[in-house]
Amino acid sequence: MTTTITKGIKVTVQTEYQQEYSNPVQKHYVFTYQITIENLSDKTIQLISRHWDIIDVTNPKRIVEGEGVVGKQPILEPGQMHQYVSGCNLKSGFGKMFGFYVMERLVDGRKFSVAIPEFDMIVPFKLN
Repeated sequence: MTTTITKGIKVTVQTEYQQEYSNPVQKHYVFTYQITIENLSDKTIQLISRHWDIIDVTNPKRIVEGEGVVGKQPILEPGQMHQYVSGCNLKSGFGKMFGFYVMERLVDGRKFSVAIPEFDMIVPFKLN
């Protein structure tokens, strides 16, 4: 698990290798990641968009951008949190992801970036 706090917004990531959906013979490794976003600030915010850098050790870097997360643009009052699960496929079994969210303060429409901490995706049997 890895965590970072940017401008009062705490982002925590936990990853898990999904053996049942992976096929190492075909170089297809599936990982899920659970993200928890906590609003520790005193302002109501809305998650507008996301930017991901995906590094797969033996392949070119991928960039993924889009509105919201898993089809939602959650609004978080002070003290509230939002949690979601998503996934990523790798060809090598070794990789990492990092990025940022664009948030908007609803009181004044001000947009700001919130870091998503870097996290590793490593197939457990490749660690031996």
